[in-house]
Amino acid sequence: MSSAKKVLFILKRRHDYDAILHSNVGLSTGLYNSANFMNEMLIENGIESDLFVATDNNCIDRQVNKYKPTHVIIEALWVVPSKFEILCKLHPTVTWIIRLHSEMPFMAGEGMAMDWIGDYSEYPNLIISCNAPRMLSETRIYLKAKHGWTDTQTEAKVIYLPNYYPQDYKSKKFNKDKDTIDICCFGAIRPLKNHLLQAVAAVGFAEKIGKKLNFHVNAGRIEMQGGPVINNLMGLFEHLNDRGHQLVNHLWRPRDEFLELCATMDIGLQVSFSETFNIVNADLISQGVPIIGSVEIPWIVHNYAADPTDSNDIINKLNNAYKWPKVNVTTNQWSLTHYTNNTLKIWNKYFG
Repeated sequence: MSSAKKVLFILKRRHDYDAILHSNVGLSTGLYNSANFMNEMLIENGIESDLFVATDNNCIDRQVNKYKPTHVIIEALWVVPSKFEILCKLHPTVTWIIRLHSEMPFMAGEGMAMDWIGDYSEYPNLIISCNAPRMLSETRIYLKAKHGWTDTQTEAKVIYLPNYYPQDYKSKKFNKDKDTIDICCFGAIRPLKNHLLQAVAAVGFAEKIGKKLNFHVNAGRIEMQGGPVINNLMGLFEHLNDRGHQLVNHLWRPRDEFLELCATMDIGLQVSFSETFNIVNADLISQGVPIIGSVEIPWIVHNYAADPTDSNDIINKLNNAYKWPKVNVTTNQWSLTHYTNNTLKIWNKYFG
């Protein structure tokens, strides 16, 4: 019997999928892009792999029967734990991996997260995977206490599988002669993304350098009580129109179009309260756009990580990125490359 691994990634099509606006694999989200990067990484390294977007729990058995994988990676929390009572019996040789994409502060907003993770851990051939070291440690604390496992048992049951990002980098020319500055804070609108404080900091920075601000967001996805956030953003910029500062809202778009949009920005902001990777900043830096984030982003150069509670610190970091954009881009591209090279080693060790 062959010991070769055969991996199948399964994620759920978003409920707001639109067949006209989006591709036939589902809404082009960070989760889909992330899973696809992993899938392509494994294939490029000689590991058989595929990706499937399911409409619901009932699609899983049919796809596993069709593809016959050794490992199924369920991306994020969407399969009800009781479903594995059936799936594990139907496919007793398959190793199931539930891959978590969030830190614990974000999980606190998912009302079923701890209950489901505890239920998942009951199944012998089901593994919990985290894409961030801190979440890995906290999940191990939880499940070791629940089961009374040894360290060895815990480490086998809760594993670390970080994100990957393709190293396809571009450079761009920076035009400081225009009278506007385009700063983006892309991604789903939700409280932990910290849009409002970043918008205020961007306004302060634009005033400091004597330019009109175009503050770019994606308001097509409002999540986890993010409604007041977008309302406050609109209220803020309604009162600043006379100064020439404006909020620019972009619809969610396919990845290639999103990268084209990223390339038009002057600086990207992602000074979030909680992150495990931050694909938006990776997209921006891949297009040669200087970025500012927070220490939550594991690969960002710390000189460009601002305090998410301090608008003055964000302004200072914006000023540095504006003055020396090429240094920002070069060092952050290098750091992202270092991170993803380590990711490749970890995945190859587990599946290779």
